[in-house]
Amino acid sequence: MPYLSVEFGTALPYIAKVHTVLTTPYFDREADRVGLTSEELTEIVSTIAADPLAGDLMQGTGGARKLRHAGRGFGKSGGYRTIHYFGGDDVPVFLLSVYSKGEKGNLSKQERNELAKLLPTIADSYRARR
Repeated sequence: MPYLSVEFGTALPYIAKVHTVLTTPYFDREADRVGLTSEELTEIVSTIAADPLAGDLMQGTGGARKLRHAGRGFGKSGGYRTIHYFGGDDVPVFLLSVYSKGEKGNLSKQERNELAKLLPTIADSYRARR
């Protein structure tokens, strides 16, 4: 029986694209308040950087997404929820808010309406600064 031969040094056509993720001051305050560890934050940022379209598109917000993340010993069902916004490949992903599942299940209509007013300006403001 012939031995298998493996040729090393062959380049694979695989490129992993990750997006820059920026936290907002509000996100930073909320992350401290809910006790997010640096390891949990790193996992959240890595997940969103790899797939900025991850999570559920939140109706009535103008493009915000809600993503579930596991918390210490809780799993995704009892962990954290993040709200992020991806305005296109030419701007970063913006982490807007974080809360624990025990606090609330969804944003109120008023909160969604506020996001709908805010989100169109976030990406445009970033583009104007470059």
